[in-house]
Amino acid sequence: MLPRDFSKRRKPAFKLPPLSCDAHCHVFGPASRFPYAPSRRYTPEDAPKEALAALHAHLGIERAVIVQASCHGKDNAAMLDCIVSDPKRYRGVAIVDDTFTDADFDVLDRGGVRGVRFNFVKHLGGAPDMGVFNRVADRIKGRGWHVVLHLDAPDIAPLSEMIRKLPVPFVIDHMGRVPGKGGVDQPALRALLELAKLDNCWIKVCGSERISMPPYTEALPIAHAIVSAIPDRVLWGTDFPHPNPTHEADEADLVDLVPQFAPDSKLQQRLLVDNPARLYGF
Repeated sequence: MLPRDFSKRRKPAFKLPPLSCDAHCHVFGPASRFPYAPSRRYTPEDAPKEALAALHAHLGIERAVIVQASCHGKDNAAMLDCIVSDPKRYRGVAIVDDTFTDADFDVLDRGGVRGVRFNFVKHLGGAPDMGVFNRVADRIKGRGWHVVLHLDAPDIAPLSEMIRKLPVPFVIDHMGRVPGKGGVDQPALRALLELAKLDNCWIKVCGSERISMPPYTEALPIAHAIVSAIPDRVLWGTDFPHPNPTHEADEADLVDLVPQFAPDSKLQQRLLVDNPARLYGF
């Protein structure tokens, strides 16, 4: 399959610093080689590694973290195939369960995986089996890995007690899906910023297109509050190719948000380069 054609898309006005990392993106298929999970909640269009590489070349992104999406389930083959194509450039976050053996985890680790992801989002099936969740968290704590949590905003506070007990670092996806229209004085953001006080909490300030609509003005105060609270434990990503979108997002628009919520070059360097390098071992 050929890469997507970005030649007619505009380039961002903001120039990303060298070694910038897209810390949240996906590869889908191609289904002819990497079939989607029978139990999936959605079926995306194919967006293979060639499409991701073409996007990153267009935007000027040099590193990336491939996050396993639920449509592929616990078959991490497409993600691992992308990483092996350029292992210095890519890292991964897998979906696993407690059927994975130590040997399976070793294969993932050698393949560049540095974390596991669990969905708690209702439209993707809701909370996982918490017995499996806890057993996996215990299994990975000696590997230097982390847990990625995909949450709905109303669930941040109810899940906070459980999250606080995690024995590993944790990363919260998409700003906790805190809706931009609610502003900075809403319970979900207050609960998220309480978790941010923990030394093992990281938050991704990606997903502006999930919590607001173009031109994403409502997302800016949420992202700025998070970056200001934990400048050394924030990550950014495109979320390409935007599974389950509410609208068609232009990644150049998402790049151009960065200087609006990380307004100086030192913050931008941390967000885009230093923080992902530290967490993912680039």
